[in-house]
Amino acid sequence: MIDFQFETLSRIGLTPLIANQFAAIEDSGESAARPMRIVETQRDWFTLHDGLEERLARTLPRVLHALQAQGDTLTIGDWVLVETDAHQDHWITRRAPPVTQIARRANDGRRQPLASNVDTALLVMGLDADFNARRIERYIALVRACGVACVVVLTKADAVGDAHGKVALLRERMPDDLPILAVNGTSADARLALAPWLGAGQTLVLLGSSGAGKSTLTNTLTMEAAQDTGAVRRGDGRGRHTTTARSMHLCPEGACIIDTPGLRTWRPDADAQALASTFDDVQRLAPACRFRDCTHRGEPGCAVRDHVSGDRLLNMRKLMRDAQRSEQTPLERIAQRRKWKALGKAGNQRAKEKRR
Repeated sequence: MIDFQFETLSRIGLTPLIANQFAAIEDSGESAARPMRIVETQRDWFTLHDGLEERLARTLPRVLHALQAQGDTLTIGDWVLVETDAHQDHWITRRAPPVTQIARRANDGRRQPLASNVDTALLVMGLDADFNARRIERYIALVRACGVACVVVLTKADAVGDAHGKVALLRERMPDDLPILAVNGTSADARLALAPWLGAGQTLVLLGSSGAGKSTLTNTLTMEAAQDTGAVRRGDGRGRHTTTARSMHLCPEGACIIDTPGLRTWRPDADAQALASTFDDVQRLAPACRFRDCTHRGEPGCAVRDHVSGDRLLNMRKLMRDAQRSEQTPLERIAQRRKWKALGKAGNQRAKEKRR
């Protein structure tokens, strides 16, 4: 029988939907086990939380093999069932299917989960040299394609003089319903600005480049020095990867906050159609185009180009290409490389003939 206490587990983000999943597992005849949540991963070991305290556990080989067969793996935020053996060692025996999961694709096409069972992603970007409208636009599309709400948090508002101008720039090219906040990550005012998303039972994940201020913001929201912080380089504003592993922390208001290392690359884990649907402004205007298959490049009668910036459209097309590459099999990638190689050779040959 599963040892299940909703009130205790709700402190670390348990929702009725996940609780129902555990109830279904219990009805299926699962042996004695306790629900816990993964709050940190260290290769073969996992730090789990039961609502009262943390403990280390490992995963049964059959669980790992079953997940690997599905192209999946355990990650922070997952809810799992845990059993304790005669030696008081804890073993993960099962994972509850994630309600939401943010993931990316590796260069070889493998899927890499970043966080599970997340309600809101705080997309953190510094207003200093880290500021990049195109990058945050990609983050928004990738998170929304995973079915997770997002909030743009612009840090270091106290360190720059044109914070209002940069916020205005983002508002011009971002969806109208997207919250954009400029904060000083070290100030208690940041907690007040983010209060609507810090309610009990909520799970948030901080995503952004190294040096954006994610760990500083984590410490402010949790009201303790939970994470190490460091300075950024003066030349480009990049951090030194002070945070090297994903970890979950509790804030006084009751929310769970997942801090993550800086993202160097983020290839989409979604198909092109799902990513296209996240560009709400383009989708809303596209039906008014003269041609149904309008690519919003140079076609006459395009209703999109006059209202959406060319840079935003360029960014959308790049995301579509990345998604299509992620969907290709290894053989399809090889065939595509051969095709472009042959086209390049043919072009070079024609150029030589013209010079003759």
